Amino acid sequence: MDSSGWQLFLDSFWPIVWGGLGGTIPLALASFAIGIVLALVVALMRISKNRVLSGVARFYVSVIRGTPLLVQLFVIFYGMPAVGIVLDPWPSAIIAFSLNVGGYAAEIIRAAILSVPKGQWEAGYTIGMSSGTTLRRIILPQAARVSVPPLSNTFISLVKDTSLASLILVTELFRVSEEIAAFSQEFMLIYLEAALIYWLFCLVLSSGQSALERRLDRYVAV
Repeated sequence: MDSSGWQLFLDSFWPIVWGGLGGTIPLALASFAIGIVLALVVALMRISKNRVLSGVARFYVSVIRGTPLLVQLFVIFYGMPAVGIVLDPWPSAIIAFSLNVGGYAAEIIRAAILSVPKGQWEAGYTIGMSSGTTLRRIILPQAARVSVPPLSNTFISLVKDTSLASLILVTELFRVSEEIAAFSQEFMLIYLEAALIYWLFCLVLSSGQSALERRLDRYVAV
């Protein structure tokens, strides 16, 4: 890399980082938070003995897992106006990413709940807890520990997938990179720099995952 290329790298580094901190991370956090709530509801529906609830949840998961995220994003942003619903880029991206997270995370949470030994349910009933209380105080804390690694991977994937939001004009890390690359005509350098910054973000998130796993170890039944 010559001196001019190195200078461009330095000049563009912080604008791209701030594009991530101001766009990518908030978008991923908001979508993940909404998606996890949706996933918990869908997971509970999936394990419900009510066939209608279970069937609806199964259909939702099938649709989300069976269609590309980019198509889901385009349907919401470009397709919804056809039925009279017009959304700005940010709400469209949050809805699309949340629905996508909900579909994948629901299966993770369902598997985590089912992995808790049945004796834990019986222990709750023995001390007079209702099913809801047992689920909330005994089952879900243990399921949370089991689900942390795959859910963390889902979040890290979401951080990278937010780059698709640039296609509907959401200003985030990759969108900023595209603008800088188009202006400087140094596409290889800027896109490699964007990849480096995504990687650094993911390293930080992986460290947070490890810390969270250690904190949740106390909930594991021995």
